[in-house]
Amino acid sequence: MKIEQVKKHLGFLGAPAALVVIWLVLSIVAGLISKGNNFLIFRGVFWHTWQELPLYVPYPEEYFDINHYGPLFSLIIAPFALLPVWLGQVLWSVAMTVLLFCSIWRLPIPQKRIIFIYWFCAHELMTALFMNQFNVVIAAIIILAFLLIERERDHWATLLIVIGTLVKIYGIVGIAFFLFSKHKLRFILSFAGWMLLLFALPMAISSPEYIINCYTEWIGNIIEKNGENADSLYQNISIIGMAHRISGCNFSDLFIIAPGMLLTALPFLRFGQYRHIAFRLAALASVLLFVVLFSTGSESSSYIIALAGVAIWYWSAPWKRSKWDIALMVFAFVLTSLSPSDLFPKYLRDEFVRPYALKALPCAIIWIKLICEMLLCRYAKRD
Repeated sequence: MKIEQVKKHLGFLGAPAALVVIWLVLSIVAGLISKGNNFLIFRGVFWHTWQELPLYVPYPEEYFDINHYGPLFSLIIAPFALLPVWLGQVLWSVAMTVLLFCSIWRLPIPQKRIIFIYWFCAHELMTALFMNQFNVVIAAIIILAFLLIERERDHWATLLIVIGTLVKIYGIVGIAFFLFSKHKLRFILSFAGWMLLLFALPMAISSPEYIINCYTEWIGNIIEKNGENADSLYQNISIIGMAHRISGCNFSDLFIIAPGMLLTALPFLRFGQYRHIAFRLAALASVLLFVVLFSTGSESSSYIIALAGVAIWYWSAPWKRSKWDIALMVFAFVLTSLSPSDLFPKYLRDEFVRPYALKALPCAIIWIKLICEMLLCRYAKRD
């Protein structure tokens, strides 16, 4: 069934206004029923920064687990941390959803395909929102940085890239879009300027010595967390995790990360394809997939980033997608998006999907196919 027929049968559910309401309802419901531990951690980043307390130690009387976000996050979460917990959590969920909704809406893709992306990502969005995860914002940041460079607003694009980098590192992948910039000097200067400003900005609610020390501790925290991820069933849901768990072998992650970086970079050597928006959208999809598939910190809620990449991959091609491509989309929706939920057989989830990090498998296959397409196909618009 063609997408036009699907939209016709859906009726009002295919209308943009209805999708806005549906996504907002999802965010409010998630904000209200979420257990909220992650939001308490986020909230604590602001209050601990304000009080100049250590950011990367346990606070068992407040929440379990440890904060892993950079000091800049204290200012981002501040408006929500100042509210009552339940209200702050709901508004945090709504704000993240609105940001991602708007970023997808601005993609240079026909509206009927945008509507498909909203529906395709809706369940994965819920997974991330139930965990109050910043991954929703990371997906939006990467997409918006791409769009701002498309509009030659490099100074705002670099602001978003720096925010994503200083909060959760993931945002650094936005630097890949530098190659598409028509104002490369402006990009470099803006990036350096924002990095200096935002590095220092949290000092406004604490002190220079405290923030510099926090950044030092943050680096150590990330290294330590990377080591812990290897032994967790709920982390390292990636190509790296799959390789370790399926093979049962202990080897350096660099044996996977290095080839992954090389394969991601190779299509960017096709400079002649840069002029085609379809190729640039494919590059966006590649970046969204790479940042999840090659990170030991990837968890179930990280896949809102990857699923957005999958949807953009499907619609970026200027050629007609094959039945195999459609099958891959279904495979990704069922195994990647539905597997953590009660809609998926519990036995398969507990015995196969979770132990072997198979949530990453469909996205990994799609990423490989995407890289092959970017290396071999011509992205000129076709009639």
